[in-house]
Amino acid sequence: MKDKILVFIPMYNCEKQIVRVLDQLNGEIQNYISRVIVVNNRSTDNGEEAVQNYIKDKNPSVPISLLRNDENYGLGGSHKVAFSYAAENYFDYVIVLHGDDQGHIDNILPYLKSGEYKKHDCILGARFMKGSVLDGYSAFRTVGNKVYNLLFSMVVHKRIYDLGSGLNMYSVNMIKDDFYQKYKDNLMFNYCMILGSYYKKLDIFYFPIRWSEDDQVSNVKMVNQAFVVLKMLAAYAFNKKKFMAAEFRDKIIENYSAKEIFASDGDK
Repeated sequence: MKDKILVFIPMYNCEKQIVRVLDQLNGEIQNYISRVIVVNNRSTDNGEEAVQNYIKDKNPSVPISLLRNDENYGLGGSHKVAFSYAAENYFDYVIVLHGDDQGHIDNILPYLKSGEYKKHDCILGARFMKGSVLDGYSAFRTVGNKVYNLLFSMVVHKRIYDLGSGLNMYSVNMIKDDFYQKYKDNLMFNYCMILGSYYKKLDIFYFPIRWSEDDQVSNVKMVNQAFVVLKMLAAYAFNKKKFMAAEFRDKIIENYSAKEIFASDGDK
């Protein structure tokens, strides 16, 4: 049977880019997508209107739902909303495609066509491996990321090519036990996911991607995040079991909830 694949697009103040991201879902990739959810994390721009206008004007073939988080949960919190949605609606896989149009979903297409994704718990887009292309990404940030990839690799004893790009795919079976619920709700969520996944001995496959920076606005405070990441990595290295049981969130949220505010069923 054909796998039921959900595409999750987290959106926060990317009104200028979100239509370009939705345009990526045209063409051959549609053959593998069952539904798309755009999860708006309480944006302060007109992103919701842009999505609704796109659905009305383009009448896309792929079913699209626009969800609005009940609170600003952060990028990690939006992942938790989407993961719960995928499990509750019996999807087999979730593709994460960031709404700021830096990643390109076509890069995952060869692994969907070949069925490679079925062999792993997750396949993660990697900006810093052979075959990847970085457009508009500074040499300073490239070196910094490679250093952190090396440090994480040394701790988990596995080669890590990227700690968090904007294009990833997860098996819903991998996330059903909610091991990620206590992870940070901000941009650090992906770092926690990497460490937790290796602790659980999950099968991770990396693939090269094209990464573009043009009119996007970064929400990363680089110096502050660098220290937080190192502290987190040290905690994992010192006591992995304690790390897995720890609470990393600044605010405890019992239920990461969102409301569907617009939807199109396409022609599928």
